[in-house]
Amino acid sequence: MEIKRDYYLNKLISKKNNRLIKIITGIRRCGKSYLLNTIFTNYLLQNGVKQDHIVFVALDDISNEELLDPHKLNDYIRDQRKDKDMYYVLLDEIQLVDKFVPLLNGLLRLDNVDIYVTGGNSKFLSSDIVTEFRGRGDEIRVYPLSFSEFLSVYDGSKYEAWKEYISYGGLPLVLLQKTSEDKVSYLNSQQKNVYLNDVIERNKVNNDKELYELVEILASGLGSLTNPLKLYNTFKSRNKESTVTDKTIYSYLQYLEEAFLIEKAVRYDIKEKQYIETPYKYYFTDLGIRNSFLGFRQIEESHIMENVIFNELKRRGYNVDVGVVEVREKDSRKRVEIDFVVNKGYDR
Repeated sequence: MEIKRDYYLNKLISKKNNRLIKIITGIRRCGKSYLLNTIFTNYLLQNGVKQDHIVFVALDDISNEELLDPHKLNDYIRDQRKDKDMYYVLLDEIQLVDKFVPLLNGLLRLDNVDIYVTGGNSKFLSSDIVTEFRGRGDEIRVYPLSFSEFLSVYDGSKYEAWKEYISYGGLPLVLLQKTSEDKVSYLNSQQKNVYLNDVIERNKVNNDKELYELVEILASGLGSLTNPLKLYNTFKSRNKESTVTDKTIYSYLQYLEEAFLIEKAVRYDIKEKQYIETPYKYYFTDLGIRNSFLGFRQIEESHIMENVIFNELKRRGYNVDVGVVEVREKDSRKRVEIDFVVNKGYDR
């Protein structure tokens, strides 16, 4: 089964040979490696690039173990260049290589090398990875399957597809699971053994129970206005013995955002044309992972629809805020909410 991801392919095509390092980021298991190693490679071959001018290295393959040494990888890539034509260097799981930032910055100085990288662990999942390349990085953010991508390979009606999509989300490997039990088992395994472990490992979180409970609270209140103080009060109402602080919760929220598990929508006052610092809303990057945290309960279609639309707008490259506008009602004024205020450049 081949899932076409033309939106991201076109992004890679538009950035080809732009003298920047293309950094493919996104939540684990969303299809970054497949996008680069299969879809983009096939595009290059179909458009006249010779096979020996595509330097692909899977750094998590035992046969490439010696290339985890940055000096050996550097020599290997440079040795592949036999002429002055452009060489496309595709490095999967680059975070396994020590000192990969200076390595890639050095390769970028070669006139006939175009570099593309993906990464999979907590070190590379951080949304601030682009800054490490000091202006030489160009990020392509990849999301789990959109509903249209999901529907394109789903064997059934669009209504059946929708029900499955809002239940199990858009991680590509979920589609390969045959039964509901298999899908639930896969998502539970990813949620427990991969996603939170990335956050805990990268940020040296001592109390993983608190972190897990925070994600449960966010999942349960999907699309609700909140802030660290509100979340702190929720913790206290659940467990008066809890020692968590609002500052700790603020840090946890940042960790979850950096790992692409959740995204924040800030409130924007339409009339005053200014942002309101708090409260704000959080949405989950993948609904299957969100539902897994809740044991696949609380699958309310209206709230999930809001999350799906938020992700779709973000996938299309928009900035998405929660709108607030003051309206007059008889002799009083009140603030009402606009679900989303969507911006791209000067267009709103």
